[in-house]
Amino acid sequence: LINEYLGEVHILVEGTDLSGLENESGGHRIQRVPPTERKGRVHTSTVTVAVIDGGGYSSTTDIPEKDLRIEWYSGTGAGGQYRNKHQNSCRITHLPTGITAKAECRSRQNSLAEAVASIQHQVDEATKKQYNNSIASDRKQQVGSGMRGDKIRTYRFQDDTVKDHLTGKTAKCSSVLKGNIDLLWS
Repeated sequence: LINEYLGEVHILVEGTDLSGLENESGGHRIQRVPPTERKGRVHTSTVTVAVIDGGGYSSTTDIPEKDLRIEWYSGTGAGGQYRNKHQNSCRITHLPTGITAKAECRSRQNSLAEAVASIQHQVDEATKKQYNNSIASDRKQQVGSGMRGDKIRTYRFQDDTVKDHLTGKTAKCSSVLKGNIDLLWS
């Protein structure tokens, strides 16, 4: 998935051993001489790489009943004696998170269903936000600042060399780009 506006490329890798990919996270410096460059000046670009487990977010649709506190009360507003005699309004609190939802319907079943649906939605949104925050934190930690000092690897296309600054190993750039990235790993 390529996002041109954010300058991101997402690559999904499945069915292989991913144990070595944690070495890829960080800044990669790319040096090349463009074909239009007449004086042979080297252009340097920086790419930041983050390796994130793509397990993804799964919504939690079922909340155990023991995690809910259900309270019934009389509704507010107009309605006279009927409204005051019957406790059809519902307040549910999700105990682990403290999220609360209310529903005031004419029947207990409708009030309960509406409040439970609201709680499920709010808990799902809170869980999703927490998941996204942990992914963003993990990405920021892996990528660093993206500055030249944070580089883990330098690709020099004019010399056809790649140097891994963590392991100190050097390999041919053409070979690494064909998938032999393990030449740089310790």
